[in-house]
Amino acid sequence: MPKDVTVILEDRPGTLADVGEALGKADINIEGVCGFRSEGKGIVHILVEDAAAARRALEGVGIEVGDEREVFVLEIQDRPGALGEVSRRIADAGVNIDLVYLASNNRLVIGVDDLERARAVV
Repeated sequence: MPKDVTVILEDRPGTLADVGEALGKADINIEGVCGFRSEGKGIVHILVEDAAAARRALEGVGIEVGDEREVFVLEIQDRPGALGEVSRRIADAGVNIDLVYLASNNRLVIGVDDLERARAVV
């Protein structure tokens, strides 16, 4: 089952390339990714099959790895309103979404505070 790994980068040119190269050399495919800048750091979420191997590869070249967590990965139709429908069902179940991004093959990656309840309604 894929996991989301949070990577903390220096805010300078080339750090995202370093991530891609380290994972590529370790033969780890990035299935989904999102990133942003916060408080002078680059925060990148990557979806990978083997989080432990990704952590080893990244830390092995000096890249800081933060959290790693199980996420809900759902195939979603590429059409207007699809995100709203999925997130409404999750919200109506009283589950909070704290992370969301798209992955390859029209998959939605969702971090929630209650995985079992989210899975039950979607």
